[in-house]
Amino acid sequence: MSHFIFFLEIIRPKALLYLSAVEEPIQLEPQKTPGERIMYCDLKVFSGNSNKGLAQEICRQLDIPLSKLDISRFSNDNLFVQVKENVREKDIFVIQSFSRPVSHHILELLITLDAMRSASAKRITAVVPYYSYARSDKKDAPRISIAGRLMADLLKTAGANRVLTMDLHADSVHGFFSIPVDHLTAIPIICDHFQRRFDISNTVVVATDAGGAKRAGRFAQKMNTSMAIIDKRRISDTDVVQGLVVGDVKGKDAIIFDDEISTGGTLTTSVKTLEKAGVRKIFVGATHPVLSGPAVKNLKDASIEEIVVTDTVEIPDNKKMEQLKVLSVGPLFAEAIKRIHSGESVGALFR
Repeated sequence: MSHFIFFLEIIRPKALLYLSAVEEPIQLEPQKTPGERIMYCDLKVFSGNSNKGLAQEICRQLDIPLSKLDISRFSNDNLFVQVKENVREKDIFVIQSFSRPVSHHILELLITLDAMRSASAKRITAVVPYYSYARSDKKDAPRISIAGRLMADLLKTAGANRVLTMDLHADSVHGFFSIPVDHLTAIPIICDHFQRRFDISNTVVVATDAGGAKRAGRFAQKMNTSMAIIDKRRISDTDVVQGLVVGDVKGKDAIIFDDEISTGGTLTTSVKTLEKAGVRKIFVGATHPVLSGPAVKNLKDASIEEIVVTDTVEIPDNKKMEQLKVLSVGPLFAEAIKRIHSGESVGALFR
């Protein structure tokens, strides 16, 4: 026994010296705080082709690179998606708006989510800044699909563990998901712009119909202004008939607020209705600048001082207008991603 102890005493200093020499060279990066190590090692953000600009802004705010994703098509027009980085046991966020071409972008997202799951990602969050199928939230005609619920089911089936979105057209769509949903709003960002832009003491917020009254009411409350509602009857997707304005608007500046601008048909008729009611100046605020069909012509022809939107939908150059002001929601999405990743409250962003 004494010989064995003597042997250990001889080899222990050499063993410690050897371990020390081995540990030193394997430090491949500078020491970081625990928060920094988690942020850079466990968090990855990917993007489909719907809105690369917003994805890059989100990554700039997070101070991380946009992770690499290869999206292409085979000769038979099938989509091919390959994740170009290791995502095993990582916290993954995939950014993709349901913008034109909508079906193409949805399929891109679904295949990407499935690829992430197959690559053993620890958690996958589908970041959908604009969820267009939120407008299909009820069965208002015979033999139709409630497509908003179907899309929610498809996201889960493809591999999403949670969803991060912004200003759904109908709050009820939130309940279509059987996975956690964080529902952001651009109302504070747009309100802040108008409050810095001009004196709001003689301003009224206008809802284009009764259906949007709750949303416009939240905007008016944040702006600390009064509110009015326009009585609207929709004939078709593009034709709208409006009647009276419920509320005091005469001699005031009006801010028409809605969740999205599609063809601009509702907006143009709202502007005419407000002009007849004696409104002084008209401004528009909306989260999603879809701008489909004749939207650009409709908006250019209307007497609107400024149209304030966000970058949840990428606006091509041929749809940009002089009176159009685009605010970025990148910082808000980046902060929400940070909080989801670290387990903090997302709702606290709006208290």
